[in-house]
Amino acid sequence: MKITDIKVYIVWEGRRNLFVLKVEADDGAYGWVEAGLSGRELAVEGMVKHFREWLIGRDSRKISALWQEMYRGQYFEGGRVISAAISAIDIALHDLNARRLGVPVYQLLGGKNRDFIPCFVTSSVPPGDGIVENVQSLISDGWKVIRTGIGHPKEEDPMLFEPRESIALTSDWLVKLRESVGREPVLGIDYHHRLSVAEAASFCNSMPRGTLDFIEEPIRDESPEAYESLRSMTDIPFAIGEEMASKWQYMPYIERGLTQFARVDICNIGGFTEAMKVAGWCEAHYIDLMPHNPLGPVSTAACIHLGAAAPNFAWLEERSPEPGFHFSPDLFPQQPRLEGVWHRVPDGPGLGVEFNEELALKQTFEFWEAPHFRRRDGSHTNW
Repeated sequence: MKITDIKVYIVWEGRRNLFVLKVEADDGAYGWVEAGLSGRELAVEGMVKHFREWLIGRDSRKISALWQEMYRGQYFEGGRVISAAISAIDIALHDLNARRLGVPVYQLLGGKNRDFIPCFVTSSVPPGDGIVENVQSLISDGWKVIRTGIGHPKEEDPMLFEPRESIALTSDWLVKLRESVGREPVLGIDYHHRLSVAEAASFCNSMPRGTLDFIEEPIRDESPEAYESLRSMTDIPFAIGEEMASKWQYMPYIERGLTQFARVDICNIGGFTEAMKVAGWCEAHYIDLMPHNPLGPVSTAACIHLGAAAPNFAWLEERSPEPGFHFSPDLFPQQPRLEGVWHRVPDGPGLGVEFNEELALKQTFEFWEAPHFRRRDGSHTNW
């Protein structure tokens, strides 16, 4: 039951590259996964090659021990590149071992707590003209939890982003949106860490209480103290954590009550091994998981199994209703399919996904770079 190979496929799939990894064992068992850190796939591939050199020949059943060795077997521990590589190998090993045993991955995590995974959807129309009609259409389709993007006055330069101008437009439209849809739908916004503490406080305080049920990533996560300051200025629940690459990064946010929804990214946090630890920690502080799921079908499948096993679960990010998030059935012949506004928890072995290696070998990597935003004064700002 030793690891015999670790293969990487980086394929362009519509709007970004997908980093797909396969772990194989000498008894014929195998496991699939996607790695996180979009836009930096070559760096993660390099880290996987370092791990592959000594992982071949190791017992594929010793998932926890291999996690510890990958993390501790170097002087410069941690960091997002290392963590993305560890996450990939960890999830693939869970898939491999669950297939070997003929059980779903969630059985390795303690069994399932639910039969369906509730999801939230993101409006394809940013705050501005059309947002009310778009969200009302989503509600008519059955969606009860809806996230909006960021509004901004139209500019000739698509790389221009001015926070204060965005705040004014976005907050005005969110007030109109809440008035239109009433109190029943859960409404949130992802500000994609584009604001400062002062800007985020101004945004939160510019709307009547109850307009938003959560705000996601209003500022960057490097400073828990900054979030602590912002927490003192608003009572809107925070949904944060998708940038975090270890349980140690999560520690102050959980212990100090700085997040109300944990945006755990299983493909960056350290795989199932670490995601379940964060989930348990959150449960002790009455925090629900709201996983970050921006990749492809294998990431979605992993999130479904995490959501099945964790008792404290709110909603899974579901991107399939959005343009660009439909993944080829030729490349992924077995992949999760949304049922209304839920994912059914599968009962087949492993994660329940398959990947066409032969087709993947015919596809190529393409360099993709996230937008490099700047302000009117010429300075750079966050994407």
